[in-house]
Amino acid sequence: MKVIKIGGGCLKDGPTAKIILELAAARGKGNIFVVSAFYGITNLLISGIEGALASEETIKKNIQDLKTRHQTIVDCLVETPEEKNRTFHKLEKLLGKLEKYYFGIRFTREATPRMRDMIAVSGERISAMILAAAMTSRGIDSGVVLPEEAGIITDGKFMDATALMAPTRENLSLRLGRQVTENKILFVPGFYGISESGEITTFGRGGSDYSAAVVTAGVSADLLEIWKDTPGFMTADPDNIPRCRLIPELTYEEAAELAYTGAGILHPRTVEPVRQADIDIAVKNTYDPDARGSRITRQAMEADTVIKSVSYTRDVAILKIHASGVGARQGILSLITEAVSSSGINIKSVVTSQTCISLLVSKKDAQTAHACIREIYPRPFRESGCRTRVALVSIVGEGLHQSRGIAARCFTAVSNADVNIEMISFGASDAAMYFLVDEDSLDTTIQALHETFFN
Repeated sequence: MKVIKIGGGCLKDGPTAKIILELAAARGKGNIFVVSAFYGITNLLISGIEGALASEETIKKNIQDLKTRHQTIVDCLVETPEEKNRTFHKLEKLLGKLEKYYFGIRFTREATPRMRDMIAVSGERISAMILAAAMTSRGIDSGVVLPEEAGIITDGKFMDATALMAPTRENLSLRLGRQVTENKILFVPGFYGISESGEITTFGRGGSDYSAAVVTAGVSADLLEIWKDTPGFMTADPDNIPRCRLIPELTYEEAAELAYTGAGILHPRTVEPVRQADIDIAVKNTYDPDARGSRITRQAMEADTVIKSVSYTRDVAILKIHASGVGARQGILSLITEAVSSSGINIKSVVTSQTCISLLVSKKDAQTAHACIREIYPRPFRESGCRTRVALVSIVGEGLHQSRGIAARCFTAVSNADVNIEMISFGASDAAMYFLVDEDSLDTTIQALHETFFN
């Protein structure tokens, strides 16, 4: 038995989803499908929260937009009138409950994390319901099991939960694994679980990949397949390097590092549950399902050059806090990081020297994080600054630290391209080396590195 994850990129609209349904009907029987919301729906649900806080008039329009988009998809996917009517009725009930949530927000003038999570999961619930109905209308035995029914238990943290694998594994083996038969397809909405007290808690944006990994480990599946509209992991971003190559095999560590720096194939936390269970991940292209794709496994083959990919993310900013004797001053680092994290801001990385603490955060959080630091009193630093026009570049490959000359080749290539490196992190990971460059130099940097390691 496999667990197959279908993302929003493969569910852009009715015609695109129809391709996926045909593929699932031909190759998916006897397996569990973990699904994302249809493309753009989660954004619409979240923007509806802000709209409800701003004006009551936006609520009806938002619900109508959601209804129209999903009805169009139902018309395209569900083949029999009877099943179509049943699906429309279920959709009406789901949207009616959602509308009450929005009016509740408008009435209280507050959108709590709990309420945000309750609203955000609607997209996955609707997509699972529609896909199962479409399969039923084709005469294929199918069903939907919600995460709360399956027993995916979380630590209870709203908007960024983590699955508690011990109770989840026990629940899934009893409630989910036994429902799978040779000719049946089960659909499970991704993105969320429930706390031990029964509250809906989401795994954060992109968390359906993580959901799929949790289900895979929980039912002890043979494999986790990620269905994408791309060939798999590549040696670089095709937008930068059109002639980049497929990476046929990666280790868990390499895949996690590439996910972190924006490869866009997996959510960074996806590998955690399957690594513990020693289950492989296969990334498959829905437009070419017989193609090799990428395999993520414990013992992946090494690349000839050790380095498997050059990756990057533009979603990074650097905060620099200057103070004398940082390394000798007890508590200064915890004081600064606590000030930032207490505002709900994720710190991507911390690099320190004796005179400076550097924090990497998302671009959208940069100014807020800087303001938090400057509000510390008494101020334990001399000055602080924030830079947003930077990009984080990484070279990824298991064993790069044990291979002589890798760093020298990397930095020589960047120097020869007339690019200045601003900050280096080397040694924190066994499979990656990171550094910052000016955002305007990013394309030049990626091209120079790819030429050095792959040509």
